[in-house]
Amino acid sequence: MSEQPVLKLDAIVKTFHQGERALHILNGISAEIRAGELVGLAGPSGAGKSTLLHIAGLLERADSGDVIIQGQAASKLDDGARTALRRGTVGFVYQYHHLLPEFSAAENIALPQMIAGASKAAAHKRALELLAQVGLSERADHRPARLSGGEQQRVAIARGLANHPAILLADEPTGNLDPHTAEGVFDVLIGLVRNAGLAGLIATHNPDLAKRMDRVLHLEDGGVTVAGA
Repeated sequence: MSEQPVLKLDAIVKTFHQGERALHILNGISAEIRAGELVGLAGPSGAGKSTLLHIAGLLERADSGDVIIQGQAASKLDDGARTALRRGTVGFVYQYHHLLPEFSAAENIALPQMIAGASKAAAHKRALELLAQVGLSERADHRPARLSGGEQQRVAIARGLANHPAILLADEPTGNLDPHTAEGVFDVLIGLVRNAGLAGLIATHNPDLAKRMDRVLHLEDGGVTVAGA
């Protein structure tokens, strides 16, 4: 496992305001995740799991503190540089797959690569390789409406890995699936992250899935405790 963390959260603070009421969601959260490490993110609804993932993935700014990805401090970057850093290092998987309905499974995986500058041929080749890894080679030309919920989420996982990220962030990636399908999708997710040697931060309410992580960050009352190895 690498000595330098792929992702470092340094004293992250985030407060939301509802009228005159201040909601202190994250009160100085710090954590490090290294290559090859799977870290769970747990906590009750409203604890700030999605907010922390959005901040870690540079989709949202913290009020204070810093996100450091592969040694690069994001707080020092303008929006364009943050976008470039995110595009080159971070993959996302959400609870709902968010596949584009008018495009095939392969095209959904190829598009983010082409946006990042890959040729159409290279992007398509990479898409087919990833579909094979998630067991969906025969579904490459199928649009999302022709895929089951589990298949859609496996395509979304493949899309999250399309641009060779250093870290994968997943927000309740099996939350919309039945237990049996969820277990299969989670097997695929863990296998891909492990095989690629990525850092993974995965929010989940499922205690059985959380047990399969190297450790778990538990968010509650604005703070974090760590369970596991």
